[in-house]
Amino acid sequence: MNNIKFTPRVILSIVLISLGLIIAAVPKNTTTPFKLSADQILDELKSGTQYLVPDNIAQMIVEKDPTLQLIDVRPQSEFEKFSLPGAINIPIDNLLSPDFQDILNQETMTNVLYANGSTRANEAWMLLRQLGYHNNYVLSGGLNHWFETIMNPQAPSATSSNDEIAIYDFRKGTSQALGGGGLISNTEKKESSGGAAVPKPKTQGKKKSVKGGCS
Repeated sequence: MNNIKFTPRVILSIVLISLGLIIAAVPKNTTTPFKLSADQILDELKSGTQYLVPDNIAQMIVEKDPTLQLIDVRPQSEFEKFSLPGAINIPIDNLLSPDFQDILNQETMTNVLYANGSTRANEAWMLLRQLGYHNNYVLSGGLNHWFETIMNPQAPSATSSNDEIAIYDFRKGTSQALGGGGLISNTEKKESSGGAAVPKPKTQGKKKSVKGGCS
């Protein structure tokens, strides 16, 4: 029997096929023709430039960066339990709705997609990139990695370098500044926002360049 070799292109094709159910759930008159090919998406996936690590996002939250827009792509039921500060909820099966086009396709904000892990947010990112949308990124490792690095940073050992100690101090201080990990419950969200609907993207200020990379 011949061995089957799964090339990167085959793997990408499998991932894209898995998105068929998401696309099929959206009415045809709300979809937009794809602008990027599978090869172009593959090149971007291999580069890993769609990722932003938790430290980057934590710093932007603490500094109240006006260009940051966190987008929770989990189902509404999960979003209502807890979310990152200031996040809005656009479930992945609603991404192609014209109601959210102004938020997802713009030149000002740094949109950061997140879910519990990276898989669902990556699927959302691929859909948006196929539409030719820019300024959308993925929180590396999702909320699981956020818990590990920001909410519960591991204390450095006695032999740790100054850089490792500095990173720990930053994460510990950020966690405290964000109220113990930077997650807010749905109750807190409603109290602070009055239960407002998904806002339109902010237009003030220029987009800040952000470096990505896998952690």
